Amino acid sequence: MTIHSTADVSPKAKIGEGSRIWHYVQIREGVAIGQNCIVGKNVYIDFDVKLGNNVKIQNNALLYHGLTVEDGVFIGPAACMTNDVFPRAITPDGQLKGNDDWEVGPILLKYGSSIGAGAIILPNVTVGRFALVAAGAVVTKSVPDHGLVVGTPARQVGYVCKCGRKLEQKGDEWTCLHDGWSYRPEN
Repeated sequence: MTIHSTADVSPKAKIGEGSRIWHYVQIREGVAIGQNCIVGKNVYIDFDVKLGNNVKIQNNALLYHGLTVEDGVFIGPAACMTNDVFPRAITPDGQLKGNDDWEVGPILLKYGSSIGAGAIILPNVTVGRFALVAAGAVVTKSVPDHGLVVGTPARQVGYVCKCGRKLEQKGDEWTCLHDGWSYRPEN
């Protein structure tokens, strides 16, 4: 494991063998990072976030409490995983919100999924296995396995292969022209 001298890593965080933590990263208490992960420069990982093995997080990503990341997930530069279902700084009576005054909405990034640069994932969303969220997308609802979503708000425009390329529809199957792999979405 490698942790750059400028990183701020809580002694209550767990970092797996072979993982690399780069410049100016902040990792809070209760974080669990699996083996062989790469956490790029200036990444923020909030308390109790869980990361699987072989996860790659690019520079300036923000990962907030309530996030679970399975193995093999890619999180692009400046992507943001939010968590507050009803975001407000103050309570209805004007007091600054405290720890008990907000509701965490979980996010799950499933095995092999990819989150593009600058994408924003809102609370209570699951991104399916090998799904691809395009750069700049704002994801407001769950994405199916191999789903390809783009835009603001994100909308599904097709499916992607395990290799990351867009699949072409042939009848009720979707096929990768690069490697011939086929996928049949579950209804």
